[in-house]
Amino acid sequence: MIKVGTDIALIERITKSREKFGERFLKRYLDESEYDADSTDATLAGLWAAKEATAKALGCGIGADLGFHDMHIVKDERGAPHLLFDEAVTRRFGIVESSLSISHDGGFAIAVVMIVTE
Repeated sequence: MIKVGTDIALIERITKSREKFGERFLKRYLDESEYDADSTDATLAGLWAAKEATAKALGCGIGADLGFHDMHIVKDERGAPHLLFDEAVTRRFGIVESSLSISHDGGFAIAVVMIVTE
């Protein structure tokens, strides 16, 4: 079965949260391999949107069945983003394959996720 999720994030919201809570905010939804001190707020908003879009594609939202740290976003040698899942999540949802696209424009970041399940 093919499942699709999308999410859009206001970059300014990430800016304000980062200013208010600092690195504690980032650690809530990202692992340290997903960001560094030079990460722009647009990039961080794209990662937020990607994780929310993933939860929507899996039909569960962020919560008991899927947490922010159960999925990881990595970039390939060309800089394209890819999703990786903890083994327990892969089994729970029957994930076979996934694809991720992130874009930024006009103060927003958007992500689209496609997931193939058994």
